[in-house]
Amino acid sequence: MFDDLLGRTELKERIEALESEKRHLERQLSAEQERRADASHARQQAEERVNRLEDQIAGLEGKLGQPDGEQSLSVRTAERLRGDRLSEVLTRLESVETGPEGALSAVVTDDLPTELTDLLGDRAALVSRAAPCVFFGDDAGLVSVVLEPPLSPDERTSWDDHFAFDRGWFEPTGTFAFALVRSDLFALGEYEGRERVSLTGFETDVKSNHSKGGFSQGRFERIREGQIADHVERCLEAVEQTDADRLIVVGERTVLGKFKPHADATRTVDATGEPEEALADAFRDFWTTRLSSV
Repeated sequence: MFDDLLGRTELKERIEALESEKRHLERQLSAEQERRADASHARQQAEERVNRLEDQIAGLEGKLGQPDGEQSLSVRTAERLRGDRLSEVLTRLESVETGPEGALSAVVTDDLPTELTDLLGDRAALVSRAAPCVFFGDDAGLVSVVLEPPLSPDERTSWDDHFAFDRGWFEPTGTFAFALVRSDLFALGEYEGRERVSLTGFETDVKSNHSKGGFSQGRFERIREGQIADHVERCLEAVEQTDADRLIVVGERTVLGKFKPHADATRTVDATGEPEEALADAFRDFWTTRLSSV
């Protein structure tokens, strides 16, 4: 009765209703988190399967292009590394210790260094096929691997008591800008290591299908080319506004050339979807290293 007189009954009922709604929302949130976790796991498994198939296809295609005498040469294993798996492999390489001048590190961009051919003999051809790449091997033959890094360092060769490399060749480090450019989409993120701290993105309506009436194919192509040119100019303006220490630009081959004078590195990638989703896919694709055991 006192609760009714003091207006507490209504408040208690409201509290109970809110608590019930809260429990309902918590159950919804938990279910959504489980769904996303399952989807993420399924996507990761699919990506790993695709990577294994791509590696097998690349190996077979490589054999087709070899002279008959070289077709017996093939890598022992191949794997695409990213994220935690990449960090783990790099840490293992850092942990290797040998006697004086027992570990060979060679950045190969063109001709094979003599030190590498002396160590591997005929199998040095496997390293040449992967160039630009980095080779790590020891004089006991316990380690013999090739890594194809996202960022290609300058050519160098050294024998030491450990493997010499910079993690920045393989992993995102420091502060930098990473941009994805398509003929109809632009996305630019500023990063500190793997963490994105800002995002800019936009899409442009570019004609993709020629109308069967109204104007000619030539006029259609001119309009489309003009739309793409305007889009690229807008993308260039956005890129020029970034003050990051480094700039990496990836995207469609047809438009990527415009950005090479502005970028520290460029690469063709196939990333679809909305700007944020496409940028995340492009970032993951770029920061992937192929490892081959030779």
